[in-house]
Amino acid sequence: MENEQKEIKVVIGAGDYNNNPEWIHTQEEELNLLDKTTWENKFKEGSITAVLVEHVWEHLTYEEGIEAARICHAYLKPNGYIRCAVPDGYFPDEAYQNIVQIGGPGPKEHPAASHKIIYNYKTLTSVFESAGYEVKLLEYFNESGHFHFKEWQQEDGVVFRSKKVDPRNQGDKIMFPSLIIDATKR
Repeated sequence: MENEQKEIKVVIGAGDYNNNPEWIHTQEEELNLLDKTTWENKFKEGSITAVLVEHVWEHLTYEEGIEAARICHAYLKPNGYIRCAVPDGYFPDEAYQNIVQIGGPGPKEHPAASHKIIYNYKTLTSVFESAGYEVKLLEYFNESGHFHFKEWQQEDGVVFRSKKVDPRNQGDKIMFPSLIIDATKR
């Protein structure tokens, strides 16, 4: 139908991954979470159905995370959502925590892009709730190191570094998890 508006789904910081082929893939230079101008140049406010951000939010400070969530909020449709995945600060594995630590090694191809914060389910939830979202936890560890999983659909945004998708995390032992949430615009 000609009058049917196409859903706009955006991957921010897509890197070399193409786990979501029907989505618009962007890099920081063209769509920066903290630069409203890059958003204005690509989208109309209230036009985006979904945003997927895998292992990007931890490169922002807590305050920048709230600001980025507010900018995204302006461009999401009512009931639009952000699927956000970050390293999990409560995952009880010393080697993993050494890799994801603040100022730690980070990605080898971008050594200056080190982590500025390590989230747990409480702090990530508070970032998005502060910006006007309703948060649903999908995959996360709690304070005692217990893993929680709520079924989620890959067509709503594939997160590779997840229990659901990553081959390293299949079976009984999780090797490289993410804290994953859906934050829906209220």
